Amino acid sequence: MIQLNDIIVALKKQAIAPLDAKLTQAVIDSREATPGSLFIALPGENVDGHDYVQAAFERGAIAALVDKDLGEEFNILDLRLGQPLPTASEIHFPLCLRVEDSLSALQAIAAHWRRAHNIRVIGITGSVGKTSTKELIASLLAQNYTVLKNVGNRNNEIGLPLTLLELGPQHDYAVLEMGFYVPGEIRLLCEIAQPQIGVVTNIGTVHAERAGSQKIIARGKAELVESLPDSPEGVAILNMDDPWVLYMLGKTRAKVFSYGIKGDADLSASQIQSLGLDGITCVLSYQGVDHKIHSPLMGEFSIYTLLRAAAVGLAVGLDWPTIESGLANAQVNIRMRRVDLPGGITILDDTYNAAPESTTAALELLRDLPGRRVAILGDMLELGQYEISGHQSVGKVAAAAADQLILVGERSKATAQAALENGFNESNLQWYPDSQTACEAATKLVQSGDTILIKGSNSMRMNKILAALEGSK
Repeated sequence: MIQLNDIIVALKKQAIAPLDAKLTQAVIDSREATPGSLFIALPGENVDGHDYVQAAFERGAIAALVDKDLGEEFNILDLRLGQPLPTASEIHFPLCLRVEDSLSALQAIAAHWRRAHNIRVIGITGSVGKTSTKELIASLLAQNYTVLKNVGNRNNEIGLPLTLLELGPQHDYAVLEMGFYVPGEIRLLCEIAQPQIGVVTNIGTVHAERAGSQKIIARGKAELVESLPDSPEGVAILNMDDPWVLYMLGKTRAKVFSYGIKGDADLSASQIQSLGLDGITCVLSYQGVDHKIHSPLMGEFSIYTLLRAAAVGLAVGLDWPTIESGLANAQVNIRMRRVDLPGGITILDDTYNAAPESTTAALELLRDLPGRRVAILGDMLELGQYEISGHQSVGKVAAAAADQLILVGERSKATAQAALENGFNESNLQWYPDSQTACEAATKLVQSGDTILIKGSNSMRMNKILAALEGSK
């Protein structure tokens, strides 16, 4: 973990000798502070981290990064431009590190710490499939190397720097998911993380409400491949089946490694077969040689996750036996999980988030599973101008994939209308304004042998319905 002097060097370009204070972790929530940790005080929508500096110190934090004057009761080390550094003997803990802006300082520290480590960084962006791709790549590389990855939602301008501060001499690779809301965000993340390999999954409509259009989203995602170093050090792994990703071929100086199933690509997949809840099989072809693959990942849409992971493996020099073993035995923490309830009820829990592309893919998996198929779908948010068409596209697929539909949220009325227009039986469709009111209907509807998909944007709280079903059986 980073030391206090590393922070001082990152911000002041000089050290304080013989100061030797090791930090155990970096946190932005005072409740997560532990002995030896660094607390970063950031303003939030509802609270200001500066109000919790003392609470972090009481939990054992030895330093806090702050951009406000907190009063004489705190020990202060002023790291702002033009301020002289004290001697080591003048420093007392716990200590507030005063900077101009806490977030900018965090990012500068993370960039400095990343440069201090001779590792390869793999950046992953796209509209759908980032997390599963990150998890599978990390699992694949972990067979031979020590890998750092961002966990949870640490894929933004705060979370990615926090992840990089966990780098240590033991790490060989960092596999980093990079989120996108507005243009310039991924370029900033790349300036901090300095990836040599960039993976682009696809370009969909999620976040269009903020970005504006798919074209703007594509430009924003292209910042990853634009930031890569020149070939051969830089490698851009691009989806040849997505026209918006194809646009990126001319946006990078890195070597392009293409993948896909529809046309010519460096790595291609064929003979794809879904085994339902038992995973998928396919043939991956590379340089004229075919490789039969079985993976526990569910659904034909997972083929792209396998392709991306295999492409990274080839790019870093893994041999095919290692790649095949890694894909077959990966224990990845993907967001869709299987939940088995009494009475032979199977739930596909995909309640973390939703977009038209990922919801359609989940419905296609549901369509191929046994039993009465129940789809419980909530609104998909942040689609902007694609809100109506996105929900309609899901309704069209749901009409053929499900026997029973429970829809949640105002936007899902468009899903209901499209499902009915495509032949779905109106008596098998229910709509509710929110997940709380849908809970009782779901528990009454579900019966033994059902296969149930639950999916919706995170803020729709579809996990309430899952909890209700688990509690009722």
